[in-house]
Amino acid sequence: MTKPDPFSYFKTSREIIRLAVMLYVRLPLFLRNVEDLLHERGIDVSHEAVRYWWHRFGPMFAAEIRKRRITGMKSSKWRWHLDEVFVKINGERHYLWRAVDHEGEVLESFVTKTRDKKAALKFLKKAMRKYGRPEVIVTDLLRSYGAALKEIGAADRQETGRWLNNRAENSHLPFRRRERAMLRFRRMRSLQKFAAVHASVYNHFNQERSLSTRPNFKLNRAAALAEWRGLCAA
Repeated sequence: MTKPDPFSYFKTSREIIRLAVMLYVRLPLFLRNVEDLLHERGIDVSHEAVRYWWHRFGPMFAAEIRKRRITGMKSSKWRWHLDEVFVKINGERHYLWRAVDHEGEVLESFVTKTRDKKAALKFLKKAMRKYGRPEVIVTDLLRSYGAALKEIGAADRQETGRWLNNRAENSHLPFRRRERAMLRFRRMRSLQKFAAVHASVYNHFNQERSLSTRPNFKLNRAAALAEWRGLCAA
């Protein structure tokens, strides 16, 4: 049975839709900025069209990226870094939990209203369902992590210490830049949706430029763009 083409009912070409979604999710741009960039390239679409495309196709693109990457990420079981960051929704504080592996891949993003043991346990179970159990789990000194890890029988895998968790803390920076451009969030559901999509797109285009030569970086960037253009192909 052939998979239905998700672009079949749209007059705009799939290449333009992919480009618009990539610009909006990957770069710290407003919807009207994306509209202006596309107009400069001779593409006349409204910012509301970009908004609709991102809501419709963003999760689809992210799911396909995640599916492809999970199969080739056996090394992610080696070492995880866990951290949470404060995010305000309509003036109310929420918490964005994030699991990052030793190579900087964002494995899981999860939004909760609290950061107690119950929230930490739910976050850990969700991440381990997808990626399996890591050998080492690096956290800060938040006691919720220790209590949750003890309940699932992984307390002996926890490591805490000064500067050990910089990998997770640095992973928040791209999201923070994007959050400022979006003028914050209005609903928990929209935060969860965007955090998950942004993490997948960031993983896809993150080439660790400082660790590779210019020729290798260009090859990796071209490969990432080619793979992006083939997402959700009929």
